[in-house]
Amino acid sequence: MSRITIRNADGKWTVRAGGAVLGESAAALELTEGEHPFVIYFPKDDLAMAFLELTDHRTTCPQKGEASYYSIVTKSKTIVNAAWSYETPIEDVSRIAGYIAFHASDEVAIEHI
Repeated sequence: MSRITIRNADGKWTVRAGGAVLGESAAALELTEGEHPFVIYFPKDDLAMAFLELTDHRTTCPQKGEASYYSIVTKSKTIVNAAWSYETPIEDVSRIAGYIAFHASDEVAIEHI
């Protein structure tokens, strides 16, 4: 199994899609799993949840638990399953409960500001 580490992300982070800022946070978490690049998790309280729509898509990670997915709804399009959250993560990674991570892409930008 890959080792997972979670730490407070340095500084402020922002996530944007469709020309809108979905969130900005100084309380984001940085999750690193094995050799994979780190992933920034944003507290839900720091996100404009009106842009996020829960979908029926779910995946299961043996180290984190079941992930719920969100589509990002912008004025011009919907970016399907672009974000995920572990609502009730496994105890070892319980810090990520209440946080959402985003798939970085041409349509979704996650930046350290």
